[in-house]
Amino acid sequence: MSDTTPQHGGTTPPSDSSTPTDASTVDGSAVDGSTAATPTGTPASDDRLQDVAAGAPHLMTDSATDSERREGRWSDAMQSIVNGSVLTTVLAVVLALVASGILIALTDKDVQAAAGYFFARPLDTLRAIGSAVGGSYASLFQGSVINFGAPTAAAAIAPITRSVDYAVPLVVAGLGVAVAFRAGLFNIGGQGQVLIAAGAAGWVGFSFDLPAAVHIPLTILAGIVGGAVWAGLVGLIKARTGANEVVLTIMLNYVALYLLAFALRTPGLLQAGGSPNPISPATRDSALLPGLFGPRFGINVGFLVAIAAVVVVWWLLNKSSLGFRFRTIGENPRAARVAGMSVPRLTIWVLVISGGLIGIAGAYQVEGAVTTGFTSGIDAGIGFDAITVALLGRSKPWGTFWAAILFGVLKNGGYAMQAANGIPIDIVDVIQALIVLFIAAPPLVRAIFRIPQPGARRRTKQPSKRKAVAA
Repeated sequence: MSDTTPQHGGTTPPSDSSTPTDASTVDGSAVDGSTAATPTGTPASDDRLQDVAAGAPHLMTDSATDSERREGRWSDAMQSIVNGSVLTTVLAVVLALVASGILIALTDKDVQAAAGYFFARPLDTLRAIGSAVGGSYASLFQGSVINFGAPTAAAAIAPITRSVDYAVPLVVAGLGVAVAFRAGLFNIGGQGQVLIAAGAAGWVGFSFDLPAAVHIPLTILAGIVGGAVWAGLVGLIKARTGANEVVLTIMLNYVALYLLAFALRTPGLLQAGGSPNPISPATRDSALLPGLFGPRFGINVGFLVAIAAVVVVWWLLNKSSLGFRFRTIGENPRAARVAGMSVPRLTIWVLVISGGLIGIAGAYQVEGAVTTGFTSGIDAGIGFDAITVALLGRSKPWGTFWAAILFGVLKNGGYAMQAANGIPIDIVDVIQALIVLFIAAPPLVRAIFRIPQPGARRRTKQPSKRKAVAA
């Protein structure tokens, strides 16, 4: 090919401009198969066609390579989604809803009645199951997210604002548990920390008459200090004696419960004046969290505090040196010691920060949820629900935030489901328990949906080598 191709810049001019072309030739070749010749006897050839012909193999190879690269990127993206924790978490929630739907169908009276003549008219049973399960979940959705039957748009979105109100204390409490989880500590003392924080914040909330700009932050700060001190006590004991934090936090839950009950029965401490009941005075108006969109909607300033807490915890765990130390002692305490980190001191700090975040939930309870006086049940199960929220959120700040929103939706919608369909509110607890069950068993979720396990070897397709033959 090279000996018949004229070189640019040589004595032979390009054939496309100076060489006459016979009408009977196509692309420099004669119809009968012979090659047209130039006056000098050299076969005629078009440089442009030669370049295209010479470059055709490279163009095909590059196109195939780009296609394989695009396929590889899509394959890697799908592999990261399949192997990631987000997909497993979503599927765990789906399985929990399916299992709860089966329980709803089994306990529904109409389904039981239709099942009595299932073999005679099976469609009646299927309709009853669809009506029971579909109606229950529809009521849950409309009572907690959007009510499509509302007369106005404001009334339609009111349910989601109430769900956020339920979710706010779960967000901050879940963050506190997540921080401890990332450091390798299991803080299940959220109940006691919420109780102590509520007692401290409640006392500041009804004892002082201050401007709202001072009273609200001071009440929240009192809750943070109360929760931090109660959890820090666990950290101090663990750092000094090596005691297990699980045992310590469980025992301190009971100590906090009976300590708060004693304070609520003692005049001069937390008991309302002139009342024989173990209840505190009402929180002053200057300490109440103002609503963001008016009294009709449930969202108040506490939601902004929760978002700020998520951002701070995200920065702490992912961007700060202190968060790096927390994650290091959680992954490998021995390596942390070798690196010169003081594990006992970091343990104390982890539990102090964890308790402080949970303390915000206690302050929110007396400033935004129960403002007419609280009892020893002010924790409302937040301390233990926070563990589930942190597990569902994979101990990540934003994951914990969305998990708390989901639990707020379930809790708020459970009341609507009970009122509209007669479904016991306990079914919400069943859903939460099933979510924890499936979250704790990712291999089970992957086996049910036939998803390959992370790290499993996958068969890769060898790229085909295309050979281009120059004519």
